[in-house]
Amino acid sequence: MDDIFRSIVVEAAGIAADHPLAAVIAGRSDVMQLTQASHDAALKPEPPGGLSHAERAALACRMARLSDEEMLARHFEAMIPESGGWQAIADPAFDGTDDERTRAVLRHTDLVTVNPKRAAEADIAALKSAGILEPDIVRLSELIAFVGYQVRVVKGLRLMAEAA
Repeated sequence: MDDIFRSIVVEAAGIAADHPLAAVIAGRSDVMQLTQASHDAALKPEPPGGLSHAERAALACRMARLSDEEMLARHFEAMIPESGGWQAIADPAFDGTDDERTRAVLRHTDLVTVNPKRAAEADIAALKSAGILEPDIVRLSELIAFVGYQVRVVKGLRLMAEAA
């Protein structure tokens, strides 16, 4: 049961081992373990393809901040190397300046994070126009989907904990 409470989503939701919701979470340890495995696959795959581990962490941090999930943002921020300028990407105010690839990735990430219903085929075309290969568009989509899932799980657990 203690392993479950090392889960990022459980920690971000603020659920302690002595909380009434703990027994429910313990009963769904398979979901928590799969969520953690998905976290590792989305953020630390080998090989990482055209999205480095640092870029993935910075984008995940940005998405958590856009979703007002500061605990998750801190978790992802801790994964970002101090060198390489990756910290800027984690800042939702950063637009990628003059780097076309970064601008396209940030625009797409922000759009799908904040307003996924507005995402259209033209947005994928913009990624391709910026030189992003299809496998990396898929990788980016997987990362965005995972962080969105993780945010929803944290928010759901937090609501359940408040109601308990």
